Amino acid sequence: MGDLETVYDNRFSERDAAAKERIWREIARYLQRWFPPDGSILDVACDRGDFIRHVEARQRWATDVRDVSANLPPDVRFVRADGRDLLRVLAPASFDGVFMSNYLEHLPSSDDVVEQLRVGAGLLRPGGRLVILQPNIRHTGPAYWDFIDHRTPLTERSLVEAAEIAGLRTVAVVGRFLPYTTKGRLPTHPLLVRGYLACPPIWRLMGRQTLYVGERP
Repeated sequence: MGDLETVYDNRFSERDAAAKERIWREIARYLQRWFPPDGSILDVACDRGDFIRHVEARQRWATDVRDVSANLPPDVRFVRADGRDLLRVLAPASFDGVFMSNYLEHLPSSDDVVEQLRVGAGLLRPGGRLVILQPNIRHTGPAYWDFIDHRTPLTERSLVEAAEIAGLRTVAVVGRFLPYTTKGRLPTHPLLVRGYLACPPIWRLMGRQTLYVGERP
């Protein structure tokens, strides 16, 4: 990882991390509708575990290329691996849900995006859901490149196309869902975040990220 590991470690201060914790508690609550609470859920490229620590599941798993296990709750099973290699280290068709957030744009190419989605689909049981939160370059514009590690641009349409090439059936797509970054305009108080998530018309004004839900047939 080299210099980029330093970037990831320093991108968010402890104050930023605390704000993200409050925001993600509400985002996970909203996304729970696509994840069975009695199922097995995997968070790919989990970073500090902002999603997986708040989602309800019988088994919670997380992976990242860095060893971030110290940031995760003790019941979360952590596997250190590149997301594209997960079918080599985890059993195929063993998860009811797979989650990816702000990850695919870091991959080197569109081919890598399709391959990662194939791996995600392969980890799902039939009927399992892959849920993705993804910056949408159509709505971020040049700000997409404000992060040095962003490499592959995606819109909601290219994300759907990649997912369907990978064998997923599209269940839901929201082109404008969340603001671009938690350092931006998304309110951090839980009640305000909950209000934002309950009001889709506001998404059309502030949303810069896509929400995609796909299902393994």
